[in-house]
Amino acid sequence: MTPFDPTPADTVLEVLATTRAIRRYRPDPVPDDDLARILFAATRAPSGSNRQSFRFLVLRDGPRAREAKAVLGAGFRAGWAAKRAADGYDAGSGEQPDTPKARTARAMQHFVDHLEQTPVVVLACMVGRAGRFTDGGSVYPACQNLLVAARALGYGGVMTMWHGLVEDRLREILAIPSDVVIAATIPLGRPEGRHGPVRRRPVGELVFDDRWEGPATWATEPPGTRHTGTGPRTG
Repeated sequence: MTPFDPTPADTVLEVLATTRAIRRYRPDPVPDDDLARILFAATRAPSGSNRQSFRFLVLRDGPRAREAKAVLGAGFRAGWAAKRAADGYDAGSGEQPDTPKARTARAMQHFVDHLEQTPVVVLACMVGRAGRFTDGGSVYPACQNLLVAARALGYGGVMTMWHGLVEDRLREILAIPSDVVIAATIPLGRPEGRHGPVRRRPVGELVFDDRWEGPATWATEPPGTRHTGTGPRTG
């Protein structure tokens, strides 16, 4: 191994730091073998008391899947239309086509307009002891495992909650029992764009040492780290 070869730890950390929310997908189907590897990784996630209360309902191109995707598409478009208006995506800097706000709006509109063509849509569900404050800890780690595994294999996805707008119809189509919680909807596919370093707030704003808001001077960032616009300006 040369000094320039990444170690397994380097590779894992790189995947974690470059797993973007992907909302534009190529129409290519996801091969069974790749989908199996992604879902296997998802099912290896920890859960409360190791009960593995998560379940994954995978929608591809079956008759029920196509109907469910159409219902989801309508719900997603309604959800985005409301959010776009409420958050003023078409006002202020959103009126300038090259601003982050305008680019986000375009990406979101493309996402909801093409939901039906998304190769794979995964419904992350939870059975058993659902509805308590801690229950998310038994399903969302599995969702993150799924997204990271997809990234490692060259796919991309995003976790959404807009299924809630059409949940009753979705349950009817897919025969989902009333005591099962639909915790998230995760579209998946080959990205039209690419993954890359995610932008987040500076680590110094998010990590404290010894007391609340105590500076964690040891919590440094890799060279070249870029931050989201919601954080303070950096030099």
